[in-house]
Amino acid sequence: MDYFKSIEPVTVLKTKSAELIRQARESGRPIIITQNGKATAVLQDVESFQRQREALLLLKFLAKGEQELREGKAVNHAEATRRLQRKLKDLQGG
Repeated sequence: MDYFKSIEPVTVLKTKSAELIRQARESGRPIIITQNGKATAVLQDVESFQRQREALLLLKFLAKGEQELREGKAVNHAEATRRLQRKLKDLQGG
């Protein structure tokens, strides 16, 4: 993604915030806000933000799973199925 096309100074944010929000929402690209010539903030539409957070959460779970595999904490499919069935039974009150 070419972020250089989406850089705006804070003065534009102050004077044209509605336009920048519309641009971020329609393009799905974040807008980098600069202050004194340095990047200081990012304006991003909510849908893109949510997708990004979900992707990061999946990566976090993947990394945790890989760490558990390295530490020998993994269980085989049959054991995982038994554990899940036990938890489901407990949740159903049985």
